[in-house]
Amino acid sequence: MRAAPALLRALGLAGLALCAGCATVQPWEKAELGKPCMQFSGDGPAQAFRAHALITNEQAMGGEGGSGGGCGCR
Repeated sequence: MRAAPALLRALGLAGLALCAGCATVQPWEKAELGKPCMQFSGDGPAQAFRAHALITNEQAMGGEGGSGGGCGCR
C-alpha cells in the first residue's frame, strides 16, 4: 500500500511541473522573441549558406526558390 502515496506524490510533482511551464508573454516582450537569434531555424545568413551548400552538393533544387546548376554558381 505504500505505492499509493508515492504515486500521489509523483502526480503532484508532475502537476507542478506542468503549471510552471505556462507563461504569459507581454506585448513588449514579443520584440525580443521575434529576433532572428531566437528562431529555431537559426539566423538568415547561416540558413542561406546551408541551403546553398545543400543545393551545390545535391546538384538539385527544391523549395528554396533559387536557380542554378551543380557548379555552385547561382
